[in-house]
Amino acid sequence: MKHYKLAIKFYKEKGPRHDKNLWNIRQKRDKAIKEIDKWEQLRTKASEIKEYVIEHLEELIEEFTKNAKKQGIEVYYAKTKQEHNEIILKLLKEKKAKKVVKSKSMLTEECDLNEFLKENKIEVIDTDLGERIVQLRGEKPSHIVLPAIHTTKEEVAKILNETNSDPTYLTHKMRKLLREEFLTSKAAITGANFLIADKGFAVVCTNEGNADLGVTLNKLHIISVGIDKLLPSIKDLGIFLRMLARNATGQKITTYTTIFGKPTNQKRVIILVDNGRIKRKKSEFKETLKCIRCSACLTTCPVFRRSGGHAYRYIIPGPIGSLLAPLVDKEEYKDLPFACTLCGSCEMVCPVKIPFSKQLINMRKYVTKNKIMKIAEKSIHSDKTFKLFSLILRLTPKPLLQKAFKEWSKYKKLPNIPQKRFISL
Repeated sequence: MKHYKLAIKFYKEKGPRHDKNLWNIRQKRDKAIKEIDKWEQLRTKASEIKEYVIEHLEELIEEFTKNAKKQGIEVYYAKTKQEHNEIILKLLKEKKAKKVVKSKSMLTEECDLNEFLKENKIEVIDTDLGERIVQLRGEKPSHIVLPAIHTTKEEVAKILNETNSDPTYLTHKMRKLLREEFLTSKAAITGANFLIADKGFAVVCTNEGNADLGVTLNKLHIISVGIDKLLPSIKDLGIFLRMLARNATGQKITTYTTIFGKPTNQKRVIILVDNGRIKRKKSEFKETLKCIRCSACLTTCPVFRRSGGHAYRYIIPGPIGSLLAPLVDKEEYKDLPFACTLCGSCEMVCPVKIPFSKQLINMRKYVTKNKIMKIAEKSIHSDKTFKLFSLILRLTPKPLLQKAFKEWSKYKKLPNIPQKRFISL
């Protein structure tokens, strides 16, 4: 219900424009994938690689760590987001850094790093244009690739105290303001799109170049990344680079694709973050670990396009967020798996073939607490229990049935229970 109320409010204010903008990106995506003759074979191969990663995750972590250290990179393993944040705080204190520039990392958002560092009197400047806009607005990103897609140019002008709302003018204004932040920081934090196990490399894909600028100007480079971003071999990278940008924005490849290996005249640290991923690997939702955060499922989703990202309340919205959020807090996000029509569009565009429909149905079962429905589900698998259950239904007064099925009957009228069975058992 929380999602529903927030979605209605958003749609009345910005829904049609938001829907149109995202559908334009979906059309660009469709055009871009047609440039590749064997797109479906590429999807199959990418899915197989990620399945291998899931099954051999611990081995690949060990291999990556060994090879990254050979490159002269320090590697830490953080089991929880608290451990991740404490490691970063320790590194920044050693550097006596009071300000850090950060290029978009959904992992640091997942770990609430900005708030943690602020509490410890360290300023974090998000340097991606969209991320900086939502940071100045005091918001969370509403999209994992286009974090400020919900804002208008007039709203951006307002936060910059400008009357000129021309996008080019505002971009140059933001560039000027951010340049000063780059020059006065003492450390840079980035995420990573991929980790190459057999080389110990981290790969960062951006369109603005701010990640590269932040890294170049600072003596300390911290890479925060989830362990699910691992790829077994450098040979696998080409497959995912061909798919990532096409699915995200309809580009052939991102403007900047930087491979970070052996550092020169600086300290490079990679923090590998678990935060529930190993546990998820052993669950029925392990296929969510395939996700490469391309955002194609968000862009195509008819619900997300009309409701906006903030209606999901979790840092990752849309279909993939509806699967990830309840694993973080089952009670808070129990409505999200139902914020879906099960149309299958997300499944059709996913570059790694995550079976969204099946996973969302399983997630609905995971979050529900309706014991009556669970008993009913079990009863249909046995003639005797089904006969008993149907008898109980017929003998139970309708007001009591409505109370028992209150979640279902909120939206649909409870049908009359027939007094006789369709067939005799």
